[in-house]
Amino acid sequence: MRDRTLAVVGTLAVVIHGVIAALHGAAHSDLGIQMSASENAFINLVIVAAPVVAAILLWTRFARAGAILLALSMAGALLFGGYHHYVAISPDHVAHLPAGSLQGQFRTTAALLVISEAFGVGVGAWGARDSL
Repeated sequence: MRDRTLAVVGTLAVVIHGVIAALHGAAHSDLGIQMSASENAFINLVIVAAPVVAAILLWTRFARAGAILLALSMAGALLFGGYHHYVAISPDHVAHLPAGSLQGQFRTTAALLVISEAFGVGVGAWGARDSL
C-alpha cells in the first residue's frame, strides 16, 4: 500500500471510529451506564488516544509503527466492546440496557463500532504488512 493511501484510509478509519464512539458515549451518558476507573482508563488510552496517535504516525516516516498501533488499538477496542456489549451480562450489554431514550442509538453504535474497529484492524494489518 502506498504511504499516502495508508495515511488517508487509516485516518478516515480513525475519524469514523471517533464519531461513532462519541455517539456511543452520549448514549452511555443518557442511559446512565457507568464504567469502572480501569475500564475508563482503557477506553481513554486504547480506544480514544491510541488510534489518534496511530493516525498521526501514518503521515510520518513512522507509518509502519502507526499501522501496527492502529491494528493493535482497534483489536483491543474490538475485544473490549465485543465482550462488554455482547458477552458480559451487565447494563452495558445491548440486550440488558437500562431505560432511556437512546437505547436504539446505543445498540446501533455498538454494532457500528464492531464494524469500524474490524476495518481499523484490517487497515492497520494491511499497512504493516505492506510496509515490510
